[in-house]
Amino acid sequence: MLRKGFAFAALGFVLIAGPVLAATTEEEPADIHWSFEGPFGKFDKEQVQRGYKVYREVCSACHAMEQMSFRNLGQKGGPFYDPKYPNPNNNPVVKSLAHDIQVKDIDTDTGDVISRPATPADKFPAPFANEYAARASNGGSLPPDLSVMAKAREGGPRYIYSLLSGFKTPPAGLTLPAGKYYDPYFPGDLSGSWHGAAKAVPEGGAIGMPPPLAPGKVTFDDGKPSTVKEEATDVAAFLMWAAEPKMEERKQFGFGAMIYLLIFSGLLYASYKRLWRNVEH
Repeated sequence: MLRKGFAFAALGFVLIAGPVLAATTEEEPADIHWSFEGPFGKFDKEQVQRGYKVYREVCSACHAMEQMSFRNLGQKGGPFYDPKYPNPNNNPVVKSLAHDIQVKDIDTDTGDVISRPATPADKFPAPFANEYAARASNGGSLPPDLSVMAKAREGGPRYIYSLLSGFKTPPAGLTLPAGKYYDPYFPGDLSGSWHGAAKAVPEGGAIGMPPPLAPGKVTFDDGKPSTVKEEATDVAAFLMWAAEPKMEERKQFGFGAMIYLLIFSGLLYASYKRLWRNVEH
């Protein structure tokens, strides 16, 4: 009887929780082709450079990248890498990009907090002093750190692209609270805000971030048209590079390792045939 009681209780939980779990849905991210896909893929440096500009001029107002330093931009495989400057701290482009940003420091003579131009050795500055300030400026929501976002979310750059370019006007019957925005690619449960047909709860969720991108919001240095889709594609590529800056080196090492294993296997087989050729099996 005790086992049956547990069985009925479990069945009741599934029946009750089932509709709630089923309501948490989102659209499948768009299928975007990226230059870095596949075993031989590489980052498009110009695309990643444009993506950095989108992050710096748009995303950095709310989102930190605590794992990134300016010098990472000039390291091998980075968007501003120059072989003439193997030490990225000496890269003039990186120096210029860092110098345009103010960071907090301590005056060693007075002990006062001061602001100074960043150097390549500095980390990307956080937009808020602490979590409480971040929440207070974003309606209670905490903007996530973007350092490894492209690896932390299922779908990676496809998800980031789809989320940033997918904001829509809420369909009739969907009433969102103030400070929330509808995005079909953001996972969530909209059943509590849905007043339309009982079985037609739209996919997606209510996100606390307003649409960050707009046509012409960023002027690209290479003259690329600044559409919402282009901005979203470029910043997604930049965030993928930030999450895995050694990806190209890893692929090159893997390819070299495969060649080595093939040659070694051939030599091993040839040695086997030579040593055992006169031995009956």
